[in-house]
Amino acid sequence: MRVYLDMVGCRLNQSELESFARQFRSAGYTLVEKPDQADLVVINTCTVTAAADSDSRAKARQAYRAGAKQIALTGCWATLHAAEAQALPGVSWVIPNAQKEQLVSQLTQRFDLEPLERQPLPGLRHRTRAFIKVQDGCDNHCTFCITRIARGQSRSRPIEAVLTDIQAALEEGEQSSSGKGAAREVVLSGVQLGSWGQDFSPPLHLHHLVQAILQDSDVPRLRLSSLEPWDLDEHFFRLWENPRLCRHLHLPLQSGCAETLRRMGRKTTPSEYAHLVQVARALIPEMAITTDVIVGFPGEDEDEFAQSLAFIEQMSFAGGHVFTFSPRPGTAAARLGDRPPKSISRRRSEQVRNCLANSAQAFRRRFLGSTANVLWEATRGLSPQGWLMSGLSDNYLRVFTYAPNSLINQISAVRLTTLAGEELGGELLS
Repeated sequence: MRVYLDMVGCRLNQSELESFARQFRSAGYTLVEKPDQADLVVINTCTVTAAADSDSRAKARQAYRAGAKQIALTGCWATLHAAEAQALPGVSWVIPNAQKEQLVSQLTQRFDLEPLERQPLPGLRHRTRAFIKVQDGCDNHCTFCITRIARGQSRSRPIEAVLTDIQAALEEGEQSSSGKGAAREVVLSGVQLGSWGQDFSPPLHLHHLVQAILQDSDVPRLRLSSLEPWDLDEHFFRLWENPRLCRHLHLPLQSGCAETLRRMGRKTTPSEYAHLVQVARALIPEMAITTDVIVGFPGEDEDEFAQSLAFIEQMSFAGGHVFTFSPRPGTAAARLGDRPPKSISRRRSEQVRNCLANSAQAFRRRFLGSTANVLWEATRGLSPQGWLMSGLSDNYLRVFTYAPNSLINQISAVRLTTLAGEELGGELLS
């Protein structure tokens, strides 16, 4: 039985896809690299924007045109638009988010095949990082966001379950012939990651989970995905005293204007956000802080946008994503009027992108002449100078170097010597 896995969307969707992969392999099924090789295609969909809806439908159609024998859709778009998903050509099953934890067992029970091998099987390719789902759902009420409706209330996974998944990701690689397939970096993912543990009795905080992982696992690097700023405090930043925790925080801002944030239902103000960033940078030197920004939100006039842009410039982010407001049916913001024309939203989007690009370049420039530990993720070919390697530092600097042999999935010390576009070039120190 051959299975192809694909997705649209966020790191949480990626972590769920990796969990499906582990479960399918443990059941003896073979994962393939192309949909035309598969007996079953599973697609984890997304509905965060209209473009994500379109991409989700396109993935299903592409799999059908490639000759996939059976297609199963899950994820946020398939949950909220189940009838439309079921009507797509080739789709046999639509599995809503509420049943996603049982997806693999449901699908394997529907095939009259008895797996011959029930030992974990090595993956098709080495991975440098493992995305681990630790939380699902959201209790916030951001007026623009459909994810809370698609995912439901916040639910945390127990520490023991998270540690089991991390250990499985490490052991999976160790069973490969080279032993180099084990993930060198774990990324903790969730819809509202910072709320982890609040639904337990007694309640816990995300810092309890991070401490447990650092104490009870030997994964070389631990990275956190997106965190809402109101879920963090100064005590949380003390975790970075452990060098295995990557110096990177993704803190969605959405707007730098207080009035826009109020209409968005965001539980922060620009001044509160700025104070949090100031504390983080003071306690964690060389911390990369990236963000998300929405332009064209209903009611955003030229003055509000000017306030937002000025604040974004002030924050000197290490990078970020810019989204043009996309009304999602069922959300409060979809009922708001006074949306800026598309031409104005496009102009504002370009201005914010340029601002973030400039601050990201200034952030990279700061590290010229310094040393970084880089996890090598890919090779770009072999030249007379050696293998051209590409990887990431713990604080999210993209780095390239030439090496005498492939360093895939290894961490090396590099002296950063050149700035080339959005990358830093370096020389291996060992």
